[in-house]
Amino acid sequence: MSRTTVGILSGLAAAGIWGAMYVVSKVVLDIIPPFALITTRLLLGGLTLYAVIRLRGPMRISSRDFMRVFAVGAVGYGVSLGLQFIGTKMSTAANGALVTSATPAFVLLFAYRLLGERISATRLFALLLATIGVVAVIDPRNAALNASLFWGNLALLGAALTWALYSVLIRLVTRDLDVLVVSLVAFLGGLPVSVPAGALELSTIGAGEITAWVVLGVLFLGIICTALAMYLWNRAFALVDAGRASLTFFAQPVVGTLLGWLFLHESITPLFLLGGLLIALGLVLSSR
Repeated sequence: MSRTTVGILSGLAAAGIWGAMYVVSKVVLDIIPPFALITTRLLLGGLTLYAVIRLRGPMRISSRDFMRVFAVGAVGYGVSLGLQFIGTKMSTAANGALVTSATPAFVLLFAYRLLGERISATRLFALLLATIGVVAVIDPRNAALNASLFWGNLALLGAALTWALYSVLIRLVTRDLDVLVVSLVAFLGGLPVSVPAGALELSTIGAGEITAWVVLGVLFLGIICTALAMYLWNRAFALVDAGRASLTFFAQPVVGTLLGWLFLHESITPLFLLGGLLIALGLVLSSR
């Protein structure tokens, strides 16, 4: 397969896994506070990637490159995920899905500025189609835009901006470095934010009863949704133009809605079917 095909499939697989993450997270977050969970995910994900890297041989990265990737990880796994949790807590899940759907548009702008990627009319049209599709899937009638949610919505906007910046920076640093090593070091970059926040949560809120199902859920979130999915996302941006790879992000709400319908008995509307079709058309148009 071509680099473009592998990149698009990697991005779709990552977004699909994150869509599945919605169902598991909904259960696990009732037991483990958000930042404590993300710390656990980053540690599990990091240990998984480290084991894979060691099986191939010694890990090679210079101290200068380590600090560069560590800083990129701080943007993605520290600042962006932190803002996402804060925004979701202060706003609503529907608002979170709607605001973060702007991520691919921000990727397009950052890619133009930092990578010199051309913003073609075809790519803009593909982005427009996919964006309309994801808005239809999410159904903006569920969103709430009142003054009491302002700071939460602002944090969600910051999460979308910083995740877009992280994704573009990943393409920049993977030009000369192995994607597995980059993914591992980036995980470490998120820990200076998540560890103290998680420790504060556990000391003030505490955690619920840790059952075997919760342990399995945490392992799924750490190994599959973090180690595997983040590696696939980073690989997508290493292989494909950032503007094109970013459109695979829109597969996440589609998969999440389907699994929510299958396991949580949530409803699927005609708007969802229309939105899924528009997202698919946008991806096909962008990949040509």
